[in-house]
Amino acid sequence: MYDIENYYQAESVKDAVRLLNEHPDARIISGGSDVLIKIREGKFAGTSLVSIHGIKEIQGVKMADNGDIYIGAGTVFSHITNDAIIRKYIPVLGEAVDQVGGPQVRNIGTIGGNICNGAVSADSAPTVFSLNALLRLEDGKEGRLVPVKDFYLGPGRVDLRQGEILTYVIIPAKEYEGYHGHYIKYSMRNAMDIATLSCSVVSRIDPQKKVLEDVRITFGVAAPVPYRCHKTEEALKGMEIGDELFAKVEALVREEINPRDSWRASKAFRLQIGGEIAKRALKESIRRGMVDDENAAGGEQS
Repeated sequence: MYDIENYYQAESVKDAVRLLNEHPDARIISGGSDVLIKIREGKFAGTSLVSIHGIKEIQGVKMADNGDIYIGAGTVFSHITNDAIIRKYIPVLGEAVDQVGGPQVRNIGTIGGNICNGAVSADSAPTVFSLNALLRLEDGKEGRLVPVKDFYLGPGRVDLRQGEILTYVIIPAKEYEGYHGHYIKYSMRNAMDIATLSCSVVSRIDPQKKVLEDVRITFGVAAPVPYRCHKTEEALKGMEIGDELFAKVEALVREEINPRDSWRASKAFRLQIGGEIAKRALKESIRRGMVDDENAAGGEQS
């Protein structure tokens, strides 16, 4: 049974903001894959809901004239994975959200809900951190533009204020142009399971000099919020691509992350896995950069 006091359907972002202000105790719902489970478990029992499901203005993916990519908060995971802009410019995000739950969940769950839920195991979170995403929050007035790194406050807690709605996840052009990424999720099962540990690596290389110019490494389930390995990143920049680089990322990550013991996995196990998946994700992101450079060179010659 779902103990819901009232249900309100918003027709637009403006209407949703109005409803939230009129009913300050109400919760936002879109796909419902997170909120309805919590209501059924009794955590949100007796709550009222403001539905933003079906609001067209926050659905879909578009590119601005300056190259920034706008992902509507109401866009479902399966749409993101298959969107032409995502596949061409930031395929790592499409690959990451394609690991959320099963097909049914991916057809109803939204990226906005995934982020606003504040779960450190969210499959979208490490990649939007590595892409330095910005979040557009509307409140019916001026709204706010918040870096995703400042949005997560703690386990299940985000900086979403009364009367605010997340409308867009924005990936600035300068954060993805020239970069390639890879996401790895380690879980107890291959499908329909949350991450025991996850890692998203986004890197930029100089293919001629065989040098790693820039790298961003973000873990899920390695801290109370998604965790960027800034110390490791700085130590790796400028290194030649090769075995020494990959050995170093593996060692440094294990020194930097601080996962907890839980029934899913011990801290020691997560540290071991963390170094390994960071190394593998970095290798694959670099390989993709090399392939793109070779393809570009081939196109210039033909």
